[in-house]
Amino acid sequence: MAAQPVGGQKPFHVVSPVLESLPLSKAVGTKVFMKLENIQPSGSFKIRGIGHLCQDAARKGCCHFVCSSGGNAGLAAAYAAKKLGLPITVVVPSSSGPTPVRKLEELGAKVEVYGKVWDDANRRAQELVKTEGWVSIHPFDHPLVWEGHASLVRELKDSLEAKPDAMVVAVGGGGLLAGVVAGLHQVGWWDVPIIAAETQGAHSFHEALKAGRLVTLPDITSVAKCLGAKTVAARALECARECQVISQVVEDTEAVRAVEQFLDDERMLVQPACGAALAVLYSGRLQRLQSEGRLRAPLASVVVVVCGGSNIHTAQLRALKSQLGME
Repeated sequence: MAAQPVGGQKPFHVVSPVLESLPLSKAVGTKVFMKLENIQPSGSFKIRGIGHLCQDAARKGCCHFVCSSGGNAGLAAAYAAKKLGLPITVVVPSSSGPTPVRKLEELGAKVEVYGKVWDDANRRAQELVKTEGWVSIHPFDHPLVWEGHASLVRELKDSLEAKPDAMVVAVGGGGLLAGVVAGLHQVGWWDVPIIAAETQGAHSFHEALKAGRLVTLPDITSVAKCLGAKTVAARALECARECQVISQVVEDTEAVRAVEQFLDDERMLVQPACGAALAVLYSGRLQRLQSEGRLRAPLASVVVVVCGGSNIHTAQLRALKSQLGME
């Protein structure tokens, strides 16, 4: 099912399915709906906002895109560039590994590996974008990216019989969170609590919430490299003041265990970044939030955004388990 045209140009994302998960519902003790962003053309929700931003830049005369990425944002930008017939350079950190590099090159992108973490790659991208006619496609910190991601919630409004009692989203740089908050306001669901999931070692949003200001992590130590922004977007912190946002930090082992469990339960393989959101449901954290009075009890339904991720395969899942001492 194709997405509806916006501003006269058809978006690059598709309307993703909303399915009830019986295994997740059983784990949580309430009805859980999955918003399956893993089936998007580039493999994750990123194509919504980044596709929207690329289309806007192309309309304004961009002749070359530049994107810094841990993987999924770059794939979305490269997909959009290919559709638009424009060249793109994607800067990825060495921590991303060979899989995204290969996939980016298959999409026709020029790839540059720079630095250890996304923040390093982003500094390099900002140097490249000084070239005349080149436009920066930020992976998460841009109003048009948030506007594109908001379409996800509008689709939920069309798909669900009633608004959910909570939404569970993974937070990296904060672009998805910002888009979800924008979407909730657009459809009148501003009072739906959002559970923001991160892994320990990539928990810049949690630290910012705790401090009441932006905090820069010294390093990204989590295996969930797609959550690896050492500083969250300022807009993410603003979102926490506009909506009820409950931060939850899970361990890498919980995220990877959730990825494996989800593969068994739903026959879909997602990245550890997505596993962070799934771990909130599998680990009993939702029930704990209810017992603490931070979420209502009972909950009629919960939506988890299965944000996806193209940079995962079964051999990598086995390697992550081994690395974390899980085998």
